[in-house]
Amino acid sequence: MKWRLTAQFLLTVLSIAVIVIFVNTAIFISLFFFQQSTNFQAPEVTNNEQFTRDFEQYIQYHNGAISFDAKGLQLLKEHNAWVQVLNEDGDMIGGHTVPDNALSHYSPLDLIQTYKYREIDSSTTIYIGGNDELNYLIGIQDRNVSRIVWNFSMSSFLQIIGKYGLAIVIADLLVTALVGWLFGRALTKPLYALIEQIQHLKNRKHTQIKTPKGLYKPVVSNLNEVSRELAAHDLERKRLEIMREEWISNVSHDMKTPLASIRGYSELLREGNITKSEQAEYARIIEKQSLHMQHLLDDLNLTMRLRHQQLPLQLQDTNIVQFVREIVIDILNMPQYEQANIQFDASSQIITHNIDAHFMRRAIVNFLSNALLHNSHDVEINVHVDTDSIIISDNGKGIAEEDLEHIFERYYRGTNTEHTLGTGLGTAIARDIIEAHGGKVSITSKENEGTTVNIYFKKN
Repeated sequence: MKWRLTAQFLLTVLSIAVIVIFVNTAIFISLFFFQQSTNFQAPEVTNNEQFTRDFEQYIQYHNGAISFDAKGLQLLKEHNAWVQVLNEDGDMIGGHTVPDNALSHYSPLDLIQTYKYREIDSSTTIYIGGNDELNYLIGIQDRNVSRIVWNFSMSSFLQIIGKYGLAIVIADLLVTALVGWLFGRALTKPLYALIEQIQHLKNRKHTQIKTPKGLYKPVVSNLNEVSRELAAHDLERKRLEIMREEWISNVSHDMKTPLASIRGYSELLREGNITKSEQAEYARIIEKQSLHMQHLLDDLNLTMRLRHQQLPLQLQDTNIVQFVREIVIDILNMPQYEQANIQFDASSQIITHNIDAHFMRRAIVNFLSNALLHNSHDVEINVHVDTDSIIISDNGKGIAEEDLEHIFERYYRGTNTEHTLGTGLGTAIARDIIEAHGGKVSITSKENEGTTVNIYFKKN
């Protein structure tokens, strides 16, 4: 691109220089010809000169008498010409259809005058031929034929330059300005469009400009692409800001609820007018609400660490089959899930991967808990462990398409989680934990057909 721009500007400068030189040359030649000639007409026709030189063969000179061959007379008629034959002294000794105003005797000066200028009439051009014995003049009547005699004089040429120098300079300036404007416009118009587009990007106006052909095409295409990406990023940023504000509002509400309970029951405990059983119940509630607040704060801390890739993993070889089986058993042993229908199977009894058991457990529990929390109590859940993956599927109510697109985004709560406690960070945290292990996770779902979570491990 750099060399193409340089070549473009260099070509422009050279083009202007060539055009100015051409114009100067044309002006000088025109002025010089005008100065030297007062009767500028069409260039001389060289066929007439050749005809004059060849006509000698048709002149017969015998005993001082002149006669003409029949073919020569026919050619004179075809050329609308006449001929006048002179002897060595310049006296006329013969001719054919010679005009009445032609001289009968020609001195050398008369011959020059007749040859250079139209001494016979304005429509006749005189040509001279001859040999050692005689000379002859042929006059051809043709208004389209004329003769121009040029004389070059350096002093005259310099006088012309001095006389018309100012006019030439002015002409050069006008030509340079015109050509420079035309070339400059072709070069600067796209640059102006680029500068204007950059200014729009600065002001966050994501407009598209027409892609020109030629040198600036890749530049404009890239700039339009940048504009589209920035527009998409701005929309994404605004959406995330709205989600973040909603999340802050939700977390604030979630924090206020346990804080209100803790404060209320603390005041009751401080009054002292309660029984021991009530005191124990109040203490239990305070502890429960405190743990809930701690869970919220842990989620906030963990998501920030994951976001900045500061999660310290304690990796060790683990049998994934036994690891996931224990997680399923622990969930089924919870009182609220003791009636849950969770099926477990594996393609092999020993499948080893290098993982951080604490964080990986957090990720898998999150997906299993979501399947239980956001579906009816009779939902069927299948957990399958394969060589390089864990598949968790259910036949529940599924996830709406608009929610599935944002399922891994922080602070996002889907339409089917409006009345469920949580921080909106669980799925994002689970995804980040798996990716921190070098794995990947994907979720597919259809409403009223169920959801499938695919966890892929990094190959050993």
